[in-house]
Amino acid sequence: MSNSSPKPCAIAVMAKAPRPGKVKTRLVPPLTPQTAAALSASFLRDITENIVLAAQRSPIQGYIAYAPAGLEMLFDGVLAPGTDLVLADGSGDLPPGVEGFGRCLVQAVMSLFDRGHDAVCVLNSDSPTLPTDLLAQAARALATEGDRVVLGPADDGGYYLLGMKAPHWHLFEDIAWSTERVADQTRARVRALDLELVELPVWYDVDDCGALLRLLRGFADEPAGGSLAPYPAPVTAACIERLNLGADLAAGMAVP
Repeated sequence: MSNSSPKPCAIAVMAKAPRPGKVKTRLVPPLTPQTAAALSASFLRDITENIVLAAQRSPIQGYIAYAPAGLEMLFDGVLAPGTDLVLADGSGDLPPGVEGFGRCLVQAVMSLFDRGHDAVCVLNSDSPTLPTDLLAQAARALATEGDRVVLGPADDGGYYLLGMKAPHWHLFEDIAWSTERVADQTRARVRALDLELVELPVWYDVDDCGALLRLLRGFADEPAGGSLAPYPAPVTAACIERLNLGADLAAGMAVP
């Protein structure tokens, strides 16, 4: 009889290597490719540090599910200590009917289950202030008996997190990626699979100038109280101040 304990829930951040011109392109302009890449790297540090903090509340192992292959060295010094890497470039023999970004998600999920994790979450790389408790809640929901899916919906109609206890690749089939229909289509896939759905509170992605303004205003406001207080994202805040990104943003668009 094996005495090995179950592996903790894997939470994998879907991320491109932080290269100028390849990341946060919807913020260019008003940001430059170089400052957008610096901002992306700061997001990755904060998000992986947030996963480490959540792991103090529920068993979690953090990963970066990265692309493209061969640029692993660009994550050196960027991530929280203890963060592992798993390739998620959409390559290899993957299930039919899954296209586009879904191939990257399926590859990450299947690879992490192959590593022996009992539950896997994929997480976006655009929410540096995601409340830590939402990550811990996802892991706790997936640790209880019975098959289920955990969905963290974003306010733009997508999702910031999707977690599962088995590699249900149908969750990624025929999804209109990068549209406001993603979360609703995913809910429909969960119903079709006859699985329990656990929904987390809505949060937001920082993937355009309006959302970046929201992030800047959040840093200026007093921290919210309660269990859903935003993660303070200190590396992102320092990056914004160091590179004066708020001035770049204000110069490039009308600020309401």
